[in-house]
Amino acid sequence: MFDLPTDLPADIVPLAWLLGVWEGTGVIDHDAGGTHFAGEFAHRVSFSHDGGDYVNYAATAWLLGEVSGEDAPRIPLVAETGYWRLARPAGDADAGPALLPPVAPRAADRTADDVEALRNAEGGFDLEVAIVHSDGIGELYLGQVRGPRIDLASDAIVRPASAKAYTAATRMYGYVDGHLLWAWDIAALGGELSSHASARLARAE
Repeated sequence: MFDLPTDLPADIVPLAWLLGVWEGTGVIDHDAGGTHFAGEFAHRVSFSHDGGDYVNYAATAWLLGEVSGEDAPRIPLVAETGYWRLARPAGDADAGPALLPPVAPRAADRTADDVEALRNAEGGFDLEVAIVHSDGIGELYLGQVRGPRIDLASDAIVRPASAKAYTAATRMYGYVDGHLLWAWDIAALGGELSSHASARLARAE
């Protein structure tokens, strides 16, 4: 049983079911660049908040070998960090860009009614998700959260010259029977957008 915090900023309440640390395993199954990539991986994902109108995101993964147990070798995969937020126009009371302070005082904390006004025609809330990979690739996803399900599609991907080719992605997250399920499709190494990886994670104690 998970009790939602009662002191969350209104803007992240639609994402509250994500909050916490999740751990589990998943599978990679992807064809790209003439190679079939397959295997099982361990995954740890953290969604947290620090009082702002966004959710902090961090994820790490390790490819698991055929030998199991605590001493089994693990191959580290790309780590990620980022921010998830409801899409809303920035106003004079918001800070930014960079370190620029607000140019107008915020009248009061945003309320549930303020957030409800952001609900889209499908009954969900539009999302903006920025994720940076440890290999230097940056992703901007647009999508929506609708109850316990999130659908995201890449709007922009930036990568340094040293990174491998990666051009598009979609992600789906769902809260099912107390678990976080997710699936990630990618277009990489010259291939078209196709299934890449999926996982089932449990909330860590």
